[in-house]
Amino acid sequence: MKVLLVNGSSRARGCTYTALEEVAGALNRNGIETEFIQIGVNPVAGCNGCGACTKTGKCFREGDGVNDFVEKARSADGFVFGSPVHYASASGAITSFLDRAFYGKGAAFQGKPGACVVSCRRGGASSTFDQLNKYFTMNCMPIVSSQYWNMVHGNTPEEVKQDLEGMQTMRTLGNNMAWLLKCIEAGKFGGVNFPEREPVVKTNFIRG
Repeated sequence: MKVLLVNGSSRARGCTYTALEEVAGALNRNGIETEFIQIGVNPVAGCNGCGACTKTGKCFREGDGVNDFVEKARSADGFVFGSPVHYASASGAITSFLDRAFYGKGAAFQGKPGACVVSCRRGGASSTFDQLNKYFTMNCMPIVSSQYWNMVHGNTPEEVKQDLEGMQTMRTLGNNMAWLLKCIEAGKFGGVNFPEREPVVKTNFIRG
């Protein structure tokens, strides 16, 4: 089993990475393979809602890692997305990235556990945490929880490591994700499959 950990920070080895690394360590100790994906360094274009990906299965934009990630997501078993807090929200890079990765490509994610982790110096972590979790709840993904909201505090990686409660929360998150992945795998062997989806119904609030 494999979990993809996506770092939405422009600092490849900064505070967000420190949190993700702690989650990965717990997953590895439970026999789960992990892969880090860094997306916060180079520019990521936002989704323009053209809908082309609903027909082709990939975004028409190339070269910024979104399509490569979606291909990896199809065979992955779980996901952890990390972001720093920017004005009480997720980073612009990971927001643009996730908008395009999820839109029109939900089949790559449904039924697979997802989690997010956020890092901040002081405030705004809760609203960022809420924002990122919404991607999972719109794509039939089990959300992995921990002993507290998945956040760490600190202005440097060294300070993050001093947030002992935050680091423990990361380890608990990794352990819980490993447990859920193994439960899902065991269920498949026992004939418990993901529920069959009904055709999607969309209701507009304004009708002619």
